[in-house]
Amino acid sequence: MISSLYTRVVLTFLASVIGGTIIASFTTTWLYQEKLNDNLLASVFHFGQDVARIYDILPLEEADSYVGGMNQLHSYYIRIYDNGGHLQSYGELNGQRVSEVTPEQISQVLAGEVLQIRTRGFLPVLLGMPLHTETGIKAMFVEPLAASSLSLLTKFLTNCLIAGSLLILVAAVFLVRPIQKLTKATKRIAAGDFNVKLNIKQKGELGTLARSFEEMMRDLKQLEQMRKEFVSNVSHEVQSPLTSISGYAIALKQAGVTERERERYLDIIISESKRMSKMSDSLLKLSLLESNTQQLRVTELRLDEQVRRVIVAIQPQWSARNLSFELNLKPVTVAADHDQLNQVWTNIIGNSIKFSEEGGTIHVSIKQEANNVTVRIADTGIGISQEDQKRIFERFFKVDRSHSRKYDGSGMGLAIAKRIVSLHQGQIRVESELGRGAAFIVTLPIAAPAE
Repeated sequence: MISSLYTRVVLTFLASVIGGTIIASFTTTWLYQEKLNDNLLASVFHFGQDVARIYDILPLEEADSYVGGMNQLHSYYIRIYDNGGHLQSYGELNGQRVSEVTPEQISQVLAGEVLQIRTRGFLPVLLGMPLHTETGIKAMFVEPLAASSLSLLTKFLTNCLIAGSLLILVAAVFLVRPIQKLTKATKRIAAGDFNVKLNIKQKGELGTLARSFEEMMRDLKQLEQMRKEFVSNVSHEVQSPLTSISGYAIALKQAGVTERERERYLDIIISESKRMSKMSDSLLKLSLLESNTQQLRVTELRLDEQVRRVIVAIQPQWSARNLSFELNLKPVTVAADHDQLNQVWTNIIGNSIKFSEEGGTIHVSIKQEANNVTVRIADTGIGISQEDQKRIFERFFKVDRSHSRKYDGSGMGLAIAKRIVSLHQGQIRVESELGRGAAFIVTLPIAAPAE
């Protein structure tokens, strides 16, 4: 098995050229054999007539001398028989075999007949003609020589093969070089190096392949960066509550802990445990949503009533911070998964409550269009910078990254909301300015999403 693509390309070309030449030669000979034989016979006949006229015009010795010096003898072989059967030949055979002339054929020609004999050789023609000389009639047999034709054909085919082979050797280098670059780049990517430049400027299929490879490389680089950030974020999010739980558990074992301190330590341990459990649940839910194994249970639901119920359900959160809601919820019915959408509104409104200043107002509105419905949830909180808006829907991303951790949360609520909206073939986006609040706009199709 030949593993080199370059060698395979060259060998395939040579095999194709040689095989094609052989097949074409046999096919052409088979299709045009009769025509070729007729043309060859006509050529031999005309040459024989020229020789016969020479013997008619010139004396025998001069005619023999003239015929012996003809340049056409490189292509024809002449045999002349007299009545006594003596042979006089002209032309160089150079090891070639010629057709056998029988006594019967000699007798026929001496009797004045012209013979056109087809033989089985490469050039299957033998011409017999009478020569009228001053010493009487002689029998002349003219046969074409294959040497010059074969030599010319062989040289032509050899030159074609050599020139074609050199061209394919050069062309194969340019053809295989981009693939070799791609192979080396693949090995570097497999080793974890994503900073690979192909510099392939070709067009066509190879160019398209190179562009697709570069796009794949950029995506892999981004995925690798996201993987590293994910591992780092998970480690950080898990390590923080584990450290608190471990520290306060050790503190409980110390002597002299008061009952009040004991209860405070236990509350912290319980709180951190709940935070870890909530983060674990969020990770599992997001994993299921992204794996496409989560099936939507689509039903007809009143979207305005669902949003109202979510606001009522989390009333303890916004009442404790003295927040108020301004609602503009027009009645609208959509086909969607009730529980999943419920999670979306809970996460978004929960974020609005978390980041709003105490005593602020949260605005919620629903607007129906021809085939879509838009839900807008806006708060008067701290806002989101333009830089953070690009990453706000990434898992574990938090607007508040300070060490004081003023705002609690795992940073996965908006990632879950975005994935649920995407499963419903909708869109979610944010509009915000730092210090001026944030507005989350969710657009959903009214009809059930296609599978």
